[in-house]
Amino acid sequence: MPTTSHLTLAIYNTQKQHNKCIALAITNTITHQKATMSLDEIKADIKAIIAEKSCGPIFIRLSWHDAGVYSTGKLTGGCPNAAMRFTDGGEGTFGANAGLPDVGISFLKPVTDKYVSSGVISNADLWTLAANVAIEAMGGPAIPTRFGRTDAKSSAESVESQVGRLPDGDKGIDHLREIFHPKGFTDKDIVALSGAHTVGKCHADRSGFDGKWTEDHLSFNNGYFKEMLAKEYADETTAQGCPQKKHGASGTIMLISDLALLDAPFREFVDLYAKDQEAFFKDFVAAWVKLQENGCEGLRDTL
Repeated sequence: MPTTSHLTLAIYNTQKQHNKCIALAITNTITHQKATMSLDEIKADIKAIIAEKSCGPIFIRLSWHDAGVYSTGKLTGGCPNAAMRFTDGGEGTFGANAGLPDVGISFLKPVTDKYVSSGVISNADLWTLAANVAIEAMGGPAIPTRFGRTDAKSSAESVESQVGRLPDGDKGIDHLREIFHPKGFTDKDIVALSGAHTVGKCHADRSGFDGKWTEDHLSFNNGYFKEMLAKEYADETTAQGCPQKKHGASGTIMLISDLALLDAPFREFVDLYAKDQEAFFKDFVAAWVKLQENGCEGLRDTL
């Protein structure tokens, strides 16, 4: 039969364990609250920069080119690791990434200094988040962001080349499939992802192409598909010698890779998205999240 001292000890140990559980629960709650608070603060700071600089489109391009090097075809590897931070070689020197290391990353510098330097978030996660915040801020869909991407420590962690990994604007269907299918994307995904051209514009001193795709190039909607179907485009060669298509009255452009989407079987999705913006948003989010997470492991829902 247990003695009074035994019962007292048992009660004490039970209470002690209970107190530990309460303390752990409180700690987890505080940690979650801090992470949520930090995430909300980061988003607010990104939104402020976008509002001031109208730089939402370049944040989208930054994330896309960081993640888009992933492949499982003839070329393998690649992942979103913010390797473009280094300009002594590798991805920071790719022609396809012109303007991203010096302009795109510079726009994010205040947020980087505040949150990356303190260890709250990695550069790669910040670039991912910035793109998603930009899409929503410009009227697009809310996109879930997961975290845990690891930053490259040097340019040596870049992929070997942009060739075969990032698409060229002056090529057609076969090229698009060669680039996107090894990343795990379908023809429908290619059309949905191309819809990001509804915002932003080409800069002759970066890509060689020149002009904006849509008349309202800071609104994320289905205008890209609507204008592609409604307008007639004439051949044009930029001052840098790049072939593109231009709508005379509005001055908007389409690249060869854009108008390639008017061929079957891509055309059915162009028609769908031009009529149904919600269908576009739904398919875009699914393909975009996959793009941002390709090559990543152990991602989590919180910072």
